[in-house]
Amino acid sequence: MSNAPRIGDQLLARGLISQDQIDIAVTEKRKVNKPLGQIITDLGFVTESIMRDVLGEVIGNDSIDLKTLLPEKEALDCIPKNIAQKHSVVPVSYDKENHNLVIAMVDTLDLIAQERIRAALPRDIEITPVLSTEADIRQAIDQFYGYELSVNEILKEIETGEIDYNALEAEGGQYSHPLVRLVNAILADSVKKDASDIHFEPEANFLRLRYRIDGVLRQIRSLHKDYWSAIVVRLKVMAGMNIAETRTPQDGRISLRISGKPVDFRVSAQPTTHGENIVLRVLDRSKGIVPLENLKMGEESFQLLKLLMNRPEGIILVTGPTGSGKTTTLYSMLNFRKSIEVNIMTLEDPVEYPMDMIRQTSINEVSKMDFASGIRSLMRQDPDIILVGEVRDEATAEMAFRAAMTGHQVFTTLHTNSALGSFSRLKDIGVKPDIMAGNIIGIIGQRLIRTLCKHCKEAKTTEEYEQVILGVSDPITIYSAKGCELCDQTGFKGRLSILEVLQVNSEIDELIAKGATMIEMQRKAKKMGFKTMADSGIERIIEGDTTIEELNRVVDLTARLNQNE
Repeated sequence: MSNAPRIGDQLLARGLISQDQIDIAVTEKRKVNKPLGQIITDLGFVTESIMRDVLGEVIGNDSIDLKTLLPEKEALDCIPKNIAQKHSVVPVSYDKENHNLVIAMVDTLDLIAQERIRAALPRDIEITPVLSTEADIRQAIDQFYGYELSVNEILKEIETGEIDYNALEAEGGQYSHPLVRLVNAILADSVKKDASDIHFEPEANFLRLRYRIDGVLRQIRSLHKDYWSAIVVRLKVMAGMNIAETRTPQDGRISLRISGKPVDFRVSAQPTTHGENIVLRVLDRSKGIVPLENLKMGEESFQLLKLLMNRPEGIILVTGPTGSGKTTTLYSMLNFRKSIEVNIMTLEDPVEYPMDMIRQTSINEVSKMDFASGIRSLMRQDPDIILVGEVRDEATAEMAFRAAMTGHQVFTTLHTNSALGSFSRLKDIGVKPDIMAGNIIGIIGQRLIRTLCKHCKEAKTTEEYEQVILGVSDPITIYSAKGCELCDQTGFKGRLSILEVLQVNSEIDELIAKGATMIEMQRKAKKMGFKTMADSGIERIIEGDTTIEELNRVVDLTARLNQNE
């Protein structure tokens, strides 16, 4: 407690938080037995990394960023995984000469934990604590010690009846039903593998489990169908769904902390011929809100997008099919624009990632509010920026354009194949060309493509047809996918966005108003320097980030072959 005011003073002196926020944290501390620093980060007033550095200065300890640290075997051998988990510590380095072990801890003033760790070590080893965040420590434990296949261990326990008491000791010594632990292990495993969706698919005689990783479904395992009824009940209980109802679709939500991070799962149950099919969308908050500069878009696109967002009013559309990263881009744009001077309000179906300083509203049947009536209500809340989850119909489109015409900036999504295809799509919905002209300020077309694994990608020289697609006259070096243990033999690890950003200026407005064709607009846009998604993807291939085959999976490249013939 003695160091708590000093932490607050340091944060206040640096302008990181206000006195009001310190008062709120102190009030909260009276209710929960947690350090003030942890309460301040839990409330979202500062990030964990900032708190780690400030705490390090306040209590005179060094802090460490575990994300940039490579595991050291000698250090890991000193502390078993179950002790590291129990006390939330990670061995960082071991100096054999001086018998000194450096360990990362959440609270370096926790002398009891330090004494218990010392008791597990040989007598001649001294420990030096350094600060880190709880989320980083949990993630490092999983990464450094290697993720054990607990799913296999739990299945073995179910089949044989043998209990793995070592695993229980690491989890706190309390026995819970193996099927409860099986579901928890599958959810944790999906987050660790960076899955975006989990599919539980019952067949006639077995249950198939698949993860969607980097946009592609992968079969993880097959389970005996006898497990399915119990797994369904467990998932429904966790998601707050009706376990007695099996003949109608249901939706729910699960919130957990995995590796020290809050992760939400959006759950959907659908009746099928072999039982209920359950799909979970993984909403990892730490990955859902990405800084705009980290979206890996080209420099030109990045600068143009910033220019469009600084316009005081008008509509910015983000287009693309389901799963193309539209929501992530919109959240990144809001995160870039949010400040104490701006009132940002959203209408979403549903709210996926909670954000501070932004008023978010879910559209659902319970609230009896649709997008159109929601926008009308939001306009009475004195907003500067309005995010509308999706323009689906004429009523929503009309209200979104009305908001833009009355001096608001509107961000929204539209399901079209390209940025230029947005005009005909809006016309189909019922928006008149003269309403579009002057109110749409920019359109972003987007896709996600997989990036090559940096550890196993292979260099190759381009063939003639590849040079035509890439628009180069001489052979150049590009890369192909191979596959290794680090990428599960796929050859790809992670994804990046390819974007086309169309600035709608007075010349494009004139073409919209007179009902010009797509080809006319395309010619005009290209004269203005407009780069398509295919152009953006080609740059990524030349830079060695992806392959022609992967780009062709999400973008039609036949036009480039035809135009170069």
